[in-house]
Amino acid sequence: MNSKNQSKEKEFLIDEILRDYTNNSRDNENREKLAILKNEKIDMPNIFVGAGTCGLGAGADKTIAEVNKYLSEKNIKAKITEVGCIGLCSSEPILDVQLPGFNRVSFEKVTADKVSDLLENVFNLKMPESGILGQFPCEGSRSWDGVKSIYEHPFFAPQQRLVLKNCGIIDPVSITQYIAHGGYKSLIKTINTYKPVEVCQTIIDSGLRGRGGGGFPTGMKWKFANSENNPQKYLICNADEGDPGAFMDRAVIEGDPHRLIEGMAIAGYAIGATRAYVYIRAEYPLAIKRLKIALDDARDWGLLGKNIFETGFDFDIKVKMGAGAFVCGEETALMQSIEGKRGMPKPRPPFPTTSGLFGKPTVINNVETLSNVSGIIEKGKEWFSSIGTEKSKGTKVFALSGKVALTGLVEIPMGTTVRDIIFNIAGGIKNNKKFKSVQIGGPSGGCITEQNLDIQIDYESLIGAGAMMGSGGLVVMDEETCMVDVAKFFMDFIQRESCGKCIPCREGTKRMLEILENITTKPVPGDNNTTLERFKGVMQLEKLSRVIKETSLCGLGQTAPNPVLSTLKWFRNEYEAHIFDRTCPAGVCTGLKSYKIDVDKCTGCTVCSKKCPANAIIGSKKTPHFIVEDRCIGCGACAEACKFEAISVI
Repeated sequence: MNSKNQSKEKEFLIDEILRDYTNNSRDNENREKLAILKNEKIDMPNIFVGAGTCGLGAGADKTIAEVNKYLSEKNIKAKITEVGCIGLCSSEPILDVQLPGFNRVSFEKVTADKVSDLLENVFNLKMPESGILGQFPCEGSRSWDGVKSIYEHPFFAPQQRLVLKNCGIIDPVSITQYIAHGGYKSLIKTINTYKPVEVCQTIIDSGLRGRGGGGFPTGMKWKFANSENNPQKYLICNADEGDPGAFMDRAVIEGDPHRLIEGMAIAGYAIGATRAYVYIRAEYPLAIKRLKIALDDARDWGLLGKNIFETGFDFDIKVKMGAGAFVCGEETALMQSIEGKRGMPKPRPPFPTTSGLFGKPTVINNVETLSNVSGIIEKGKEWFSSIGTEKSKGTKVFALSGKVALTGLVEIPMGTTVRDIIFNIAGGIKNNKKFKSVQIGGPSGGCITEQNLDIQIDYESLIGAGAMMGSGGLVVMDEETCMVDVAKFFMDFIQRESCGKCIPCREGTKRMLEILENITTKPVPGDNNTTLERFKGVMQLEKLSRVIKETSLCGLGQTAPNPVLSTLKWFRNEYEAHIFDRTCPAGVCTGLKSYKIDVDKCTGCTVCSKKCPANAIIGSKKTPHFIVEDRCIGCGACAEACKFEAISVI
């Protein structure tokens, strides 16, 4: 598109943003222009490829290369658009095709080797027999016979997509597409019609609570900062997202960065801030790249910067990359990091809304919280508060991972049960295994067991069950998971990520990890002190947990024992098996495994002895071998190497 056409397009879209305030009616010609910009009306084939981090990891870059190759060889003129993740990560690479006059239709697991056959079929108006996710209904476009709406797919049907509504649909680096889909109207409406304190009250009345941790009322936090009499205030978007199994913020920024920018600008106006930061870990290069492009475009269009749309409102956003320290997800440590200091928590009060970044009033919200704001302004506080439960309003985005059939991002209304998410949306447990537990809230959260599967997803219900909402990671575990090993994994993570500033967290988590490591390994024969230490250690776990929770400086330390306390509460029998029987019921803890060679099956090939890293297997060639139990470390290398199935776990 030449610069003259770009200028006309920009002028048209700015008029579209301002239409509600200039009383301009939208005539048929303008409706058609808008339909073209929204990809509802096209004059050539459009091909969309999910090119978020998950899609690229599944081979989307090779799929795109193959699409280009096919179009070149067939001399077909078509438009290729890289979109973010639509949420169904387990079906990546996802490829959509939209032909002129037809609905856009989506296909799953389109690896490079499938591209040619797929496009050949679709371009000849034939649907393949498998791999169809569904079509996107569009008024005025022809439907594909026999193809259901994608919104009827079991994964998408129960969802209510507010934050994720554009992800996987629009080009994330196209400001024109975002505006054509209604973007930035809420910002212009806010700065033209509301006073800052009115915006704060609207968010309070909507019931929006922080989506990154404890669920503090968002509007109340804004109101505290708004009331501070200080000429310089700051807004920070916390996109650090360090929980294992959490990838919601990354996906939102990769798929719809302008939604975050618009929400931040509205928040900045509400609290009286002129400067803002997005604190994001450097391990998210694609999200950072797309966010920076979006920020540059927003400045170019006059939606960020000085005197935005001649309203006198100044606001700009800077990207600050973190080094990936989990502790920097804690707001006081995060601010220290932005200031160029070591990321370590500070005591509160004073709270950030009084004295935060550089000693100025500061509001910190996470990506999902801020991405809800434009929708509330657009559709009203009553609309948002009508979704969810009495005390938990709106929707929540969860990252589904672990032993479920369908993994990815889901956005569900508050009040949806854990059972619905796992067994309806995610398709149940893989390979027809039995459900065991789901870890919710990351290292700071806890386990939800089968007896609590019908609990509603809301802040209070989860806390009552010994878990917490957290950032929204859901890690599902089946019968083959060892819960003691799960507790050890999270404790190892927390211990390594502790900043070390306060003794309870630094030393307490280290001691808890030592106890867990002790009971998941075999005692040294004859060492009675080790055996005694095992029993004493387990007796100390709960006492240690209480001390750490009550005396740690920041939220990381205060919630550090949660995975242990939760697994102890619901799976004490597994701890007892590890301690008293010295066995792992799930067969996961290698340190408790013992192996035996069946002399009737052993041929004396010596392969197992060569693979053993501990030299625990003895025997002569062509004669049965034996395992010296005291030397065996339970790694299982011998069993994997044996071709005669002569080695078994006992």
